[in-house]
Amino acid sequence: MAPAPDAAPELPSDPDTDVVEVPPAPPARALVTPANLALVFVGGTLGTAAREALTLLIPAAGGIPWAVLLANLVGAFALGFLLEELVRRGPDHGIRRSLRLLLGTGFLGGFTTYSALATDAALLFGSGDGWLATLYGLGTVLVGAGATFAGILLGSLRHPEAAQ
Repeated sequence: MAPAPDAAPELPSDPDTDVVEVPPAPPARALVTPANLALVFVGGTLGTAAREALTLLIPAAGGIPWAVLLANLVGAFALGFLLEELVRRGPDHGIRRSLRLLLGTGFLGGFTTYSALATDAALLFGSGDGWLATLYGLGTVLVGAGATFAGILLGSLRHPEAAQ
């Protein structure tokens, strides 16, 4: 019978010694590269342009900025779906990482706008419409969380063989 492999080679073989020889870890690969930054920049630019086009097409009505609400809810759903799709297709490198950076961090990060949500809610408060401001702000966050969950669920249902 062959001896069992050493389960903890980084520990000293003699418990009476303090000498532990641990090989140096390989250098970590940088995630912030010019190519990754370019993917996020291009995606963010396109996502912001898409949101601006939406705000020009759908005007605010009744004090509610409907375009911002729609962008945040659609973006939350799309991000949940995208990330679930990517994670079920394999590790986060290569084309999957590029798609995540371009579409997720970039496009959907630029398309959604929680800073505009906060500004719009503050403007509603400032105009004396506290209930509408609260409903708009809290409703967007809660329905957005549900939209994200729905996107994740749809992505997982498309890959039942990869259920985790």
